[in-house]
Amino acid sequence: MGNIFKRYEKKYLVTREQGCALQEHFLQHMEADQYGSYLVQNLYFDTENWDAIRESVAKPVYKEKMRLRCYGLPKQGTDFFLELKKKYKGIVYKRRIAIPAVSLTDKTVRDAVSAQPSQIARELEFYMKSNAVSEKVYIAYHRIALAGAEDEGLRVTFDTDICFRTDCLDFRHPYVGVPILPRNNMLMEIKTLGGMPMWMTRILSENKIYPAAFSKYGACYTDHILGQSEITRMVRYSA
Repeated sequence: MGNIFKRYEKKYLVTREQGCALQEHFLQHMEADQYGSYLVQNLYFDTENWDAIRESVAKPVYKEKMRLRCYGLPKQGTDFFLELKKKYKGIVYKRRIAIPAVSLTDKTVRDAVSAQPSQIARELEFYMKSNAVSEKVYIAYHRIALAGAEDEGLRVTFDTDICFRTDCLDFRHPYVGVPILPRNNMLMEIKTLGGMPMWMTRILSENKIYPAAFSKYGACYTDHILGQSEITRMVRYSA
């Protein structure tokens, strides 16, 4: 996995039925990426007053957010990825470092970052210090990922069972949380280095699939955290 990304991203809210049909269409031009189907776990960083996400949902020209990501269940030898994701005029920039799970056994994320000498580590450390952020929200989901068979810059992901929690902020209980989307919905993201292929544009048009402004963390904040009384119970997904 790379450490620096620059790409365009389009998001679409679709039903599971639509998502399965789109996967069949896309697989005529794409293939499952090297990881295929997997669990994604994230801890999003924010201030005590939720300044980062409040700024983000206001839709500024430039916005950024930090998250610690784990693919699958953490185990010996697992790497976490601390990422600073920035968006400017529709272009997404992402800079990240790998943090071995063993290094977080008796250290904080900030300590682990401070121990790394890279330029990206210094940028992440500066962001944490200057914005006074810490781990605030856990968000997890199941992902199916496709990659372009000939265009290595083309990537499509389908996320389902998206859930969150604001307590128990660790990666040991991935299937416990409050759902962000209805169970029959999924989030599709198309990621490109430039323009979308004509065949993909045609498929989306023929199936009447249109872009949607959606952020997992943004929806978590606006639909749930702002109205804590709406959260009545936790649900447990089947693994």
